[in-house]
Amino acid sequence: MKRASIIISFYNNPKALKLILAALQMQSEKDFEAIIADDGSKKEVVNEIDSIKKNYSFPVKHLWHEDQGFRKNRILNQAVLAAESNYLIFIDGDCIPHRHFIHDHLHFSRKNRIVAGRRVNLSEKLSKSLTPENILKGKLNRWLPSLLMESFGGKARYVEKAIYLPFESINKALGSTKKGVLGCNFSVHKDGLYAINGFDMRYEMPCVGEDVDPEYRLKLLGYDVFTPKFRLIQYHLFHLRQSRDGEKINFEIFNETRKHQISRCDVGLDQLQA
Repeated sequence: MKRASIIISFYNNPKALKLILAALQMQSEKDFEAIIADDGSKKEVVNEIDSIKKNYSFPVKHLWHEDQGFRKNRILNQAVLAAESNYLIFIDGDCIPHRHFIHDHLHFSRKNRIVAGRRVNLSEKLSKSLTPENILKGKLNRWLPSLLMESFGGKARYVEKAIYLPFESINKALGSTKKGVLGCNFSVHKDGLYAINGFDMRYEMPCVGEDVDPEYRLKLLGYDVFTPKFRLIQYHLFHLRQSRDGEKINFEIFNETRKHQISRCDVGLDQLQA
């Protein structure tokens, strides 16, 4: 059994996926599998993934379902069911992990804990500078000066989150920040997700359903969120801001869950296994 399953939310962006897979190839922790949770990419993209997924030293699974609009939570649940590890790490398909990313998630994992990280927002220039080849040559290990330069004028944001401090004594002294879960960077034991019946598949628009909602339901069961400083680093590729038109609908679903303090959703993992 692998120590971790890293689940990558994906839709029609093979260029970014290749960057992620290259970064996973460079991980200091080697005992993991990658699962691509594909929310209905085009046939040519599916074929491209199938042609490259055996090029890596770690197992790569590609799960796909038909494009019927935003069904991220459904394909995430499929990935949870397919995962061979008892520890699950979730990232988005436009976020590139630091080389100690998997190691850090495992290092800080505990029973009844959600481990949550943040992300550095890259500038368009830095995003375009990344290639699988230069990642495999260690570009991510030595580009803090470039990030700092791009931070002037706000081209790159949250650059301070790219600072990596490996010293345990410093980490303990700094503690963790009081931040919630981002769907692009969190991890939890599989039995925690089984206890809440996974991701609520009633959410059919981005926002809330893949992070705020499961965080709330896990907390009802006694879970806490741990967000260590200067660890769990990932780099968010530049793109135009996506529409959040569904936010109001999603909060209506979430407010109903919160009103009745529902820890176990009605439409989740069990329904996929029925």
